[in-house]
Amino acid sequence: MLLFARFVLFRAIMAMFSLVLVSLIVFSLMEMVPGDCAERYLAFKNTQGSTISVEDIQAERVRLGLDKPFATRWVTWIINAFRGDFGESCILRLNISRLLGEKYWISLGICITSLLLAYLIALPVGIVSATSNNAVLNNSLRLVSYLGLALPNFLLALMIMLFSTVMFHNSLTGLFSKEFRDLAWSYDRVIDFLEHVWLPIFILGWSATAFAIQTVRALMSDEIGKLYVTAAEARGVSGGHLLWRYPARHALGPIINSLGFDLNRIFNELPVVALILTLTEAGSLLIEALARSNDQQLAGAIIFLLTASIVALNFLTDVLLAAADPRIRHSIFG
Repeated sequence: MLLFARFVLFRAIMAMFSLVLVSLIVFSLMEMVPGDCAERYLAFKNTQGSTISVEDIQAERVRLGLDKPFATRWVTWIINAFRGDFGESCILRLNISRLLGEKYWISLGICITSLLLAYLIALPVGIVSATSNNAVLNNSLRLVSYLGLALPNFLLALMIMLFSTVMFHNSLTGLFSKEFRDLAWSYDRVIDFLEHVWLPIFILGWSATAFAIQTVRALMSDEIGKLYVTAAEARGVSGGHLLWRYPARHALGPIINSLGFDLNRIFNELPVVALILTLTEAGSLLIEALARSNDQQLAGAIIFLLTASIVALNFLTDVLLAAADPRIRHSIFG
């Protein structure tokens, strides 16, 4: 128990160090963008017909604290970020935490649900594909997985939208119907949300499932041929009991460890899907901030929140693996 507690403490410290390091990288990138927040905002106001002077820019820098040293501003930003306060959006001049609000949690929920769906399908299918001697079944599963890897998510989204528009006169865009878009959460709004959110979950889970099937199949194929499985068969262990107790159990470790990477990959695909499906969530806000408004404060907040989610998921998977496999704990404290 003491060894497990030390392992958890060490992983927690490493997770916090990772977040601090990422915050430094994100904040540095925000600072490297030509022109600071005051200049970008006042330049935006200038395009709206306002007359901007050098004194106005300097006064805005002082108001935003941009006249302070880099280290001071970074420390202030990271402390506030850990409190859930990312300050104001550079262009929109809205509180970022309120602007994101439920949008980030909806985005994270879509990504995690897509990931869970992918592995709920990939684990049994990958195991069957690795152990079955049925050529038709194996080739069919390979075809489906290769198709999932080859067909981009945005193209799949366009195909589904076109089919639905032609056949049912419904483009399947958005996360809410018009009458529920700006209302508070209620039972009817939840039902309306579920009627819309299945499509981005399915699209994001499409390629994730194909990738996961390939991963599970490769790991299972590698484990099945090892001597400990042959020895178990010699002792009379067979069938599903043999698969789940030996090769599947050992193959699950690398799969669980890759959950954080898979979550990051799914979120990277979310902004493009969000643009096609006109989703109003963090993915579309990230594209808006990076490509259109150049709002680095908003983009930095979204990227930091995503990183924090991935680090938290990796920490949880490490703890679960250490609880299930003592070798993981001894890998650090031998």
